[in-house]
Amino acid sequence: MAEAPKNTKLANRKESAIKAARVSVRRRAINLRRIKAMKDVTKQFKKLVAGKGNAAELLPKAYQAIDKAVKGGVLKANTAARMKSGLAKRLAVK
Repeated sequence: MAEAPKNTKLANRKESAIKAARVSVRRRAINLRRIKAMKDVTKQFKKLVAGKGNAAELLPKAYQAIDKAVKGGVLKANTAARMKSGLAKRLAVK
């Protein structure tokens, strides 16, 4: 489990604040994982569209990654809708 940073500023903190710092570190790791998964899939999708590959098969995976980011609070719902719309437009224009 991730530990809270051990420096002099934490010496006077309450126990609950130290626990909150640990939770924050864990949540950040999860959020970064979700962001990376979303970005990787969308980049892969854009490469397939540009290279005339079969991007239609990857579109549901991209939608899934974006929806998981919304569910986890990484993205706002309208931002996700805009991203999904943009991916669908790229596929239609290809």
